[in-house]
Amino acid sequence: MAIKCADFGVKSWFGSNPRNDASMKVRIFTIRCSSGAAATALGLSERPWKVSDARLVLEDGSVWKAKSFGASGTQVGEVVFNTSLTGYQEILTDPSYAGQFVLMTNPHIGNTGVNFDDEESRQCFLAGLVIRSLSFSTSNWRCAETLGDYLAERNIMGIYDVDTRAITRRLRQDGSLIGVLSTEDSKTDEELLEISRSWDIVGVDLISGVSCDSPYEWVDKTSLEWDFNSNGKDKETFRVIAYDFGIKQNILRRLASYGCEITVVPSTWPASETLKMKPDGVLFSNGPGDPSAVPYAVETVKQILGKVPVFGICMGHQLLGQALGGKTFKMKFGHHGGNHPVRNLRNGRVEISSQFDPASLPEGVEVTHVNLNDGSCAGLAYPAQNIMSLQYHPEASPGPHDSDPAFREFIQLMKRVKQNA
Repeated sequence: MAIKCADFGVKSWFGSNPRNDASMKVRIFTIRCSSGAAATALGLSERPWKVSDARLVLEDGSVWKAKSFGASGTQVGEVVFNTSLTGYQEILTDPSYAGQFVLMTNPHIGNTGVNFDDEESRQCFLAGLVIRSLSFSTSNWRCAETLGDYLAERNIMGIYDVDTRAITRRLRQDGSLIGVLSTEDSKTDEELLEISRSWDIVGVDLISGVSCDSPYEWVDKTSLEWDFNSNGKDKETFRVIAYDFGIKQNILRRLASYGCEITVVPSTWPASETLKMKPDGVLFSNGPGDPSAVPYAVETVKQILGKVPVFGICMGHQLLGQALGGKTFKMKFGHHGGNHPVRNLRNGRVEISSQFDPASLPEGVEVTHVNLNDGSCAGLAYPAQNIMSLQYHPEASPGPHDSDPAFREFIQLMKRVKQNA
């Protein structure tokens, strides 16, 4: 291919007539553009920038081209969006995201890199990360490595340079969708679409894949430099058994900071063994997936209720609801983020936090918290059986810290039952 161009050379002048200037020059030349083998020979085959090499195919048939980082391959998962402005490392290591692609609505991700102090579990459990803009440079005094290297080492796929706003609007309109991430050119869009339509997260037991294998003792507290609520803590110690349905480490740190001696047990740990340990209280932790897919966990909760004080968080909240006779339902696109307003109905306080049909719960069960975005149940209490629960995460990692007093409330509940025993 040849392109003919005209090159004009103009000599600057002051006070003279350019039309009579002999230095005015006009030169015609030809540019020849090469491709294929000729371009390779000239060293022009590789572009100096990364091009789209990945696809996100959603079950609704839409195909989103993007650039890859982290691991390569093909992965299926449920696509959900998270509205947090920071704390992407805590999100990556939150077991509650097992089986899901997390789309960050905040456009700029990776600028603080990653460190090994902010991890919430022993590994990354999410299926993949979807972001708008990836920061290739990091600026943080605790940074140990880049986000891309971190994901690659843990075999987690990520994509960027994709229209996350458009995907978020689609998820809000149609609800969470199953998607397939792929960097493999050998797979057609139709093949990836078929994969997305043949997989479902509902009815899958994801808890068994994130829970610990055997009991262990937890002793680490929130370090003093990060402890944001050190006042008013009871010096009395309480023995707590924490069921690991995908527990976040900061839940354990907050309990330890409030004076609890904690034993973490697997999700399948028998209720009879828990009661033999004579705990002051039992925590049912957060976790991924559908509570209806783990009837064994619901049965464990039923056998413990009324015997010791219990505190349910996230998945634990849903399991408590089912054990009490409530009905759970899958929300349209869920609550994922660190900026959701929740009203505490007991004191009217609104908390910024990181679902049941209340009519299906038995008499005596009190709805204590309501999500102000959609009116869904965000907290329960059953005073007659010393039960409390929250749908959201009160441990505030990465934040905010509005709901941390829930741990103090659990301590007071155990203390009151202990004194009346």
